[in-house]
Amino acid sequence: MNLLYLAGHLGADPETRFTPGGQKVTTLRIATNSYQNGQDVTIWWRVTCWGDKFDKILPHLKKGSAVIITGEMKKPEIYTDKEGRPQVALEITAESIRFSPFGKSEKGGAEREGNSQSSYGSKPPARQEFGEQTFQPAGASPGYGGGNAYGQGNYEDLGEDDSKLPF
Repeated sequence: MNLLYLAGHLGADPETRFTPGGQKVTTLRIATNSYQNGQDVTIWWRVTCWGDKFDKILPHLKKGSAVIITGEMKKPEIYTDKEGRPQVALEITAESIRFSPFGKSEKGGAEREGNSQSSYGSKPPARQEFGEQTFQPAGASPGYGGGNAYGQGNYEDLGEDDSKLPF
């Protein structure tokens, strides 16, 4: 088994159809980007979702949605495109689908807001720029620690006396 994790964006809205035997099949087209030899490279994947396992999340997916897919890779197929060049078709069968917390919508803001860990219909945290502090312990009020992201808040100075150490 070749288990993969793909993080990318939908290139089109999900397409649902039914087999002659009545089984539901939904296909997603996912674009993944990487940086190779000094340039951006986009790799397209066909993701197949069988049955009704993903019925709760599929209605929320649309072209441009940022997702993370876990699934089993099928054997790549080689075909010839319209210009006569050989191409490779990459396909996986989905085992899990989650919204990516790193995606942005067309409006420039985060695709969804919130801070839930659920994969189905939940809202991941908004995207942050590098260096911005986003961590906040559960139950803490805004401004927890009063310092920067490296824990340099207003803490009691313990000095040289080891008897005050908490361990």
